[in-house]
Amino acid sequence: DELFFVDLPKSEVRLKIFEIHLKLRNQDSKAIAIDQVAAAAKGFSGAEIEQAIVSALYAAHAQKSALTTELLLAELKRTRPLSIVMAEKVDLLRRWASGRTVACD
Repeated sequence: DELFFVDLPKSEVRLKIFEIHLKLRNQDSKAIAIDQVAAAAKGFSGAEIEQAIVSALYAAHAQKSALTTELLLAELKRTRPLSIVMAEKVDLLRRWASGRTVACD
C-alpha cells in the first residue's frame, strides 16, 4: 500500500478553489480579481479559503454591497492560516512525508 501526501494548494489550485466556492455561492468569479486573491491566499488550505469567502460574503451583506476583491483581500489579511499558526508542525509533517509518501500534486 502507498501513502499519499496532500500539501497546501499551489497557486493554480487556490485559483480553482476560489472559482468553485464562488460559483457554489452564486457569485460571479469574473467580478473578482481571482489571480490577486489566490496569490494573497498563499499558505491557506482549501477549507480556510472557503471560510474567507463565507466571511467576506457576511461583510458584503452587512455593508449591503456585492462581494468585492477588496472584501476578500481584507478577510484574507485578517485570517492567520494554520500554515503560519502551526508552521513548525507543518514543516515537520512535510519533512516526514518527504521520501515516505507519494505527493498528490
